[in-house]
Amino acid sequence: METLKKIIRSNWLYALGAFIGGLGGYLYWYYVGCLSGACPLKATPTFSIVWGTIIGVFIVSLFKRKN
Repeated sequence: METLKKIIRSNWLYALGAFIGGLGGYLYWYYVGCLSGACPLKATPTFSIVWGTIIGVFIVSLFKRKN
């Protein structure tokens, strides 16, 4: 149990970045999206959320300090 708490404590920023990125991906799909369905990255909310999550984690990893 202590190791789980330690993992959560050291990686909470990545989880926050993933959540915010996924939310941003969904909002991008909702407001911008692709009406024709011909653009594979914007055609469904699933792909937009996945890409937003990846970008959110990547951005957080740029600013996280290494121990």
